Amino acid sequence: MTAPLTPPPPQEPSRRDQAGQQAPAPSAPVAPESAHESWRGFDGAAVNGALGVPYGQDGPGMKTEVREAALLALGVAVTGALLGVLWWWLAPQVPLVGDVVGKNWVVYLKDSEGEQAIGVDGTFTLLALAFGAVTALAVFLVRRQGGVPLVVALAVGGLLGSLLAWRVGIWLGPSGDVIAHARSVGKGVTFSAPLKLGAKGALLAWSVAALVVHLGLTALFGPRDPEPAQLPPVG
Repeated sequence: MTAPLTPPPPQEPSRRDQAGQQAPAPSAPVAPESAHESWRGFDGAAVNGALGVPYGQDGPGMKTEVREAALLALGVAVTGALLGVLWWWLAPQVPLVGDVVGKNWVVYLKDSEGEQAIGVDGTFTLLALAFGAVTALAVFLVRRQGGVPLVVALAVGGLLGSLLAWRVGIWLGPSGDVIAHARSVGKGVTFSAPLKLGAKGALLAWSVAALVVHLGLTALFGPRDPEPAQLPPVG
């Protein structure tokens, strides 16, 4: 007789799951990316590695804006010559009369109560306001994005244009030597006084009008910043 055989020890369960597929081997841990790591996106803009937000410049760049602003200020200032011509053409004339007292020539106003001198200042101011509004509208139509250099260029160009218009109007107007003018026309003959800007504050009218109109157009019709995305409610 032989002794009964000892049953074999139970085998360990297979590492296959119920579907008979091999369970995936655990992958090695991957070190998280640094929060400061960035890479280049498809459009060439730098993208933050953690947030994924592109770092692109908004606008043409400060150097380009300053260069464009300088050219704009120069162009606005040059148009002041046209303002000077219009001022000389539209401003009312101030009548003067020459007389001889003893052996000396004197010049005085023909109409001492006239308002022609005020009209000269008013004409310059109204023309400067109109030029400021037109230049601001033209600049806004060309560059709707605005910007600090653009606004500064409008203000500086308007002031330079007013100064140029003032000098051009005086140059085109009657002679500034009223005694020589009175001698040339004769005693008691009426002649026009040279253009004179009594209210020097009118030189700022162009710049003020340009700034107000441009800022108003930018506020009403300028580009708007995109609204931030609304996060879904939690829960």
